[in-house]
Amino acid sequence: MTTASEKALVSSIWKKAADFTEEWGEDALLRLLTVFPQTKTYFTNVDITPGSAKLRAHGGKVMTALAQAAADIDNISSVLSSLSDLHAYILRVDPVNFKLLAHCILVVLANRLPAEFTPEAHVACDKFLVRVAEVLSQKYR
Repeated sequence: MTTASEKALVSSIWKKAADFTEEWGEDALLRLLTVFPQTKTYFTNVDITPGSAKLRAHGGKVMTALAQAAADIDNISSVLSSLSDLHAYILRVDPVNFKLLAHCILVVLANRLPAEFTPEAHVACDKFLVRVAEVLSQKYR
């Protein structure tokens, strides 16, 4: 269960991230692809070299979707429903990858917002990203 103060922390963090969606999204995806190379199988048609336009664009989409979910944190299932359908029925992404990407996003947030990413913010963002991963995995059942 996410408390009101945790929701406020998540909102604050994502508002700060909103100006850097492509840059931070690319960073998170590069970390994912480097640390967990098995995830490259989902990017066979995308140039995954650092700075590639497609990787930056995809990272931006990921971070924008997360910002939208953070802005309506009590309705994450509704906000991410179409993404859940896309990943489950069309892309068929292994749901474990959502957790792996969530970890990479936490690392990016910690690196990019060192003063704001307190232990409390870390917990709040982790809870949020766990919930996002759950929602994106729901359609697989």
